[in-house]
Amino acid sequence: MPENQHQDPFEERLTAALRDTGGDFRADGAALVAGGRSRGRRAVTRRRAGVLGGVAGVALVGVGGALLLPSGDASSPERSTVASEATSRPSASAAPPPVSGDTLLQSLKELLPAGEFSEEDARGSDEKQGPYAYAVYDDGEGAAALSMGLGRVEPGSERARQLTECPDKTFTPHDACDSSRLPDGSLLRLFQGYEYADRRVDTKLWSADLVTSTGQHVSLSEWNSPAQKGAPISREDPPLSTAQLKEVVTADVWRRAVDAMPVEPKPSGSATPEHTPPETSGESISEILAGLLPEKLDVVGQGGQDSEFRYVVVDDGSGGSLVQVNVQHGMGDVADQLYGSGETLPDGTRVAVRQGPGDDRVAGVLMWTVDTMRPGDDGFRVVIGAFNNDAAHARPTRENPALTIDQLREIALSPEWEKLR
Repeated sequence: MPENQHQDPFEERLTAALRDTGGDFRADGAALVAGGRSRGRRAVTRRRAGVLGGVAGVALVGVGGALLLPSGDASSPERSTVASEATSRPSASAAPPPVSGDTLLQSLKELLPAGEFSEEDARGSDEKQGPYAYAVYDDGEGAAALSMGLGRVEPGSERARQLTECPDKTFTPHDACDSSRLPDGSLLRLFQGYEYADRRVDTKLWSADLVTSTGQHVSLSEWNSPAQKGAPISREDPPLSTAQLKEVVTADVWRRAVDAMPVEPKPSGSATPEHTPPETSGESISEILAGLLPEKLDVVGQGGQDSEFRYVVVDDGSGGSLVQVNVQHGMGDVADQLYGSGETLPDGTRVAVRQGPGDDRVAGVLMWTVDTMRPGDDGFRVVIGAFNNDAAHARPTRENPALTIDQLREIALSPEWEKLR
């Protein structure tokens, strides 16, 4: 499909981690399937924006095997065009008439500098998969794929934040990114990066994402290739500058098309969940992790784009090492799949230890993880992993991760995490 489904900042690293981890460190297919069903059931009980969803939802970011499980849709920065993204919508009586795919495609072409177009495709505002327009555009400097996506997102939501905040360079290397608020209250992100986070090919991806104060989401992506994946590079850079990307996505025609999308009927009633897992503060995770690290380690970087996931980059003088931790609630229903080959401590805590390759596209990268689940009905889970490189898809900076398995185990089993239950 020509429509871009750009991967989440964490997704590429996890995809590599899951692909060829070897031996006992391979992903457990049954755990992934069961985990997806489980997480899907829990999705209605909590706000899940999706940093660890999609491919990244099957495991802890960058950690192989069936470790963490889906937490919603996660393709940030995703070119979202599906109608199901909508939460803030006009009433059916106020909705304008549908906008056809041909109209959207023609509008896109009229907003671009003069050039030749081919491989055109589009969907209208009344189509189930949502409106979008696609074309290969050549301004005389080489053919380039362009994809315009439209949808809705709840203003002020985690999803809206992810669409308009710049990604963390630790996981998504990029050349430039700017996030700003426009005079009308809309949020705009202008991104200049690459189709593949590991830079295995030099296909560039530049994009603009606009989220208005009423929840209209307009996204335009462009590549320096006639296709986003698998086609040779046709030019040094994508054709449109960031100023031109901004001009296109802020055009009124796209907002009118979003308003013309049909309103999905709300369910007549909703079931009350038996248990609503608590939200976990990312700042609290960082604070606890920092207090548990060995004193000899200097923290040279830190961050995280999810309330459950945080990371630090540590250095003991022998090179940087990425350390990641994820804290989850309500995971007890998939414990058997996750810890079937692990151990159970006298207090009932379940532990799984894994050591293996950390990135099948970068030779020599290692990841060591300790995955734990406390006893009790809340399915409280703490997973910590360490790498012998300092960023996603980076080359090894040291022979082994900065933390030993014993140190990872001590951190994961620390009673300090009980504060987050």
